[in-house]
Amino acid sequence: MGKDRSGAGAEGSVGAVKPPPDRLYGRARGHTLRRRQQYLLDVTLPRLALTGTLPAGPLWLEVGFGGGEHALAQVRAHPEATLIACEVFQNGICSLLSALVPEGGEAEAPLPPNLLLWTEDARVLLRSLPDRCLDRLFLLFPDPWPKARHVKRRFVHPAVLPLLARVLKPNAEWRVASDDPTYQTWLGEVMAAQTLFARATPATTRPAAWPPTRYEAKAMRAGRQPLYWSFRRLGGSSFEVER
Repeated sequence: MGKDRSGAGAEGSVGAVKPPPDRLYGRARGHTLRRRQQYLLDVTLPRLALTGTLPAGPLWLEVGFGGGEHALAQVRAHPEATLIACEVFQNGICSLLSALVPEGGEAEAPLPPNLLLWTEDARVLLRSLPDRCLDRLFLLFPDPWPKARHVKRRFVHPAVLPLLARVLKPNAEWRVASDDPTYQTWLGEVMAAQTLFARATPATTRPAAWPPTRYEAKAMRAGRQPLYWSFRRLGGSSFEVER
């Protein structure tokens, strides 16, 4: 059976796609960590790790922060909101940490009080969060998993949407960006088949309030056209979601 541009292929329609497996795909580490990078993970990371009670006030979450440019820009521009930034790739985590503290300040240099890090699968965190606790969610240039047999690995997935809807407040914003044509088509199909989020037409230029990322710059250099969606969580429904 042939594959279509959505990546559904032999899986059939969006509604027939298998649920995502409860495991994390992709690399946790790239090149061997340098001495300072390992020290950042050992000493600085625990100072920012999400533990215990959630902070009061507006709460935002970024799934896969990459090199951390977007996360840092958001916490600096919005001190009124706490951002939980999720990433499992150690080299990316080190990139963010090295931008936060100077060499020699890993243990004591001041850190943003409104930034928390989660370095495991974001879905594990989402399942543990209380209902309607998030004011904003970011998913910027996720791994597209373009092959049809990898559809179930994509974060935007029919089985994941109820989980996101449960933790987002009514009218909360979910920002998504992608430069991959297959993922763009897939996202359009998934969101057209659901009733948890308001429909949204993607923008072809990055909205002014969206900080840039290195992945967007890489896509532009390669001639790929990023698309930018802003979905709003519809209110008035309750969801039974397996945690």
